[in-house]
Amino acid sequence: MSDFTPAVPIELQIRKIIFEKFNDPDTKFTNDDIFEIIKTNGDVDPSWIIDDTESFFNILCDSGLARNIAQNFTTMYLKLFDPMEKLRCDSCGNDVFLGPSEERKCPNSSCRSSI
Repeated sequence: MSDFTPAVPIELQIRKIIFEKFNDPDTKFTNDDIFEIIKTNGDVDPSWIIDDTESFFNILCDSGLARNIAQNFTTMYLKLFDPMEKLRCDSCGNDVFLGPSEERKCPNSSCRSSI
Protein backbone atom coordinates (compact mmCIF):
# COMPACT_ATOMS: atom_id res chain seq x y z
CA MET A 1 0.00 0.00 0.00
CA SER A 2 1.02 3.58 -0.57
CA ASP A 3 1.49 6.41 1.91
CA PHE A 4 -2.00 7.75 1.10
CA THR A 5 -3.87 9.14 4.11
CA PRO A 6 -7.57 9.88 3.60
CA ALA A 7 -8.93 13.28 4.69
CA VAL A 8 -11.68 11.43 6.58
CA PRO A 9 -10.82 8.08 8.17
CA ILE A 10 -12.22 5.13 6.21
CA GLU A 11 -14.25 3.87 9.17
CA LEU A 12 -16.04 7.24 9.35
CA GLN A 13 -16.59 7.34 5.57
CA ILE A 14 -18.22 3.90 5.69
CA ARG A 15 -20.52 4.89 8.55
CA LYS A 16 -21.52 8.15 6.86
CA ILE A 17 -22.44 6.35 3.64
CA ILE A 18 -24.51 3.80 5.56
CA PHE A 19 -26.24 6.63 7.45
CA GLU A 20 -27.01 8.60 4.28
CA LYS A 21 -28.01 5.74 1.96
CA PHE A 22 -28.88 2.63 3.97
CA ASN A 23 -30.09 3.84 7.39
CA ASP A 24 -33.06 1.48 7.58
CA PRO A 25 -32.98 -1.91 9.34
CA ASP A 26 -35.08 -3.40 6.51
CA THR A 27 -32.60 -2.34 3.80
CA LYS A 28 -29.80 -4.67 2.85
CA PHE A 29 -26.54 -3.41 1.42
CA THR A 30 -23.13 -4.82 0.62
CA ASN A 31 -19.56 -3.92 1.37
CA ASP A 32 -19.17 -3.63 -2.43
CA ASP A 33 -21.89 -0.93 -2.52
CA ILE A 34 -20.08 1.07 0.14
CA PHE A 35 -16.61 0.58 -1.38
CA GLU A 36 -17.79 1.76 -4.82
CA ILE A 37 -19.15 4.97 -3.27
CA ILE A 38 -15.90 5.55 -1.37
CA LYS A 39 -13.90 5.07 -4.58
CA THR A 40 -16.20 7.48 -6.43
CA ASN A 41 -15.68 10.09 -3.70
CA GLY A 42 -11.91 9.66 -4.17
CA ASP A 43 -10.88 9.69 -0.50
CA VAL A 44 -9.27 6.24 -0.47
CA ASP A 45 -5.90 4.82 -1.41
CA PRO A 46 -6.23 4.22 -5.18
CA SER A 47 -4.39 0.90 -4.86
CA TRP A 48 -7.02 -0.55 -2.48
CA ILE A 49 -9.34 -3.37 -3.47
CA ILE A 50 -12.44 -4.57 -1.63
CA ASP A 51 -10.36 -7.02 0.43
CA ASP A 52 -8.54 -4.07 2.03
CA THR A 53 -11.80 -2.96 3.69
CA GLU A 54 -12.87 -6.31 5.16
CA SER A 55 -11.67 -5.50 8.67
CA PHE A 56 -13.75 -2.29 8.73
CA PHE A 57 -16.93 -4.23 7.95
CA ASN A 58 -16.08 -6.91 10.50
CA ILE A 59 -15.75 -4.15 13.11
CA LEU A 60 -19.24 -2.89 12.18
CA CYS A 61 -20.63 -6.35 12.84
CA ASP A 62 -18.64 -6.82 16.05
CA SER A 63 -19.80 -3.42 17.36
CA GLY A 64 -23.47 -4.39 17.17
CA LEU A 65 -24.32 -1.89 14.42
CA ALA A 66 -24.88 -4.37 11.59
CA ARG A 67 -25.13 -8.07 10.95
CA ASN A 68 -23.73 -10.11 8.10
CA ILE A 69 -26.80 -11.78 6.57
CA ALA A 70 -24.95 -13.57 3.75
CA GLN A 71 -21.57 -13.76 2.11
CA ASN A 72 -20.42 -14.68 -1.38
CA PHE A 73 -16.63 -14.76 -1.74
CA THR A 74 -15.61 -11.18 -0.82
CA THR A 75 -19.12 -9.69 -0.91
CA MET A 76 -20.76 -9.25 2.49
CA TYR A 77 -24.51 -8.63 2.58
CA LEU A 78 -25.39 -6.56 5.63
CA LYS A 79 -28.38 -5.16 7.50
CA LEU A 80 -28.49 -2.71 10.38
CA PHE A 81 -29.96 -3.78 13.70
CA ASP A 82 -31.35 -0.26 14.32
CA PRO A 83 -31.22 3.11 12.55
CA MET A 84 -28.05 5.11 13.14
CA GLU A 85 -27.85 8.57 14.63
CA LYS A 86 -25.49 11.42 13.81
CA LEU A 87 -23.32 12.70 16.65
CA ARG A 88 -20.26 14.92 16.92
CA CYS A 89 -16.98 13.89 18.50
CA ASP A 90 -15.65 16.87 20.44
CA SER A 91 -12.22 15.27 20.66
CA CYS A 92 -11.42 14.74 16.96
CA GLY A 93 -14.03 17.15 15.60
CA ASN A 94 -15.62 14.62 13.20
CA ASP A 95 -19.26 13.78 12.67
CA VAL A 96 -19.77 10.20 13.81
CA PHE A 97 -22.64 7.84 13.15
CA LEU A 98 -23.59 5.25 15.75
CA GLY A 99 -26.35 2.74 16.34
CA PRO A 100 -28.27 2.95 19.64
CA SER A 101 -26.81 -0.31 20.96
CA GLU A 102 -23.19 0.61 20.23
CA GLU A 103 -20.73 1.79 22.83
CA ARG A 104 -20.63 5.59 22.89
CA LYS A 105 -17.06 5.87 21.66
CA CYS A 106 -15.78 7.59 18.56
CA PRO A 107 -15.40 4.97 15.81
CA ASN A 108 -12.36 6.85 14.47
CA SER A 109 -9.54 4.42 15.26
CA SER A 110 -7.13 7.27 15.93
CA CYS A 111 -9.48 8.86 18.48
CA ARG A 112 -11.78 6.39 20.34
CA SER A 113 -12.88 9.13 22.81
CA SER A 114 -16.15 8.90 24.69
CA ILE A 115 -19.07 10.64 23.04
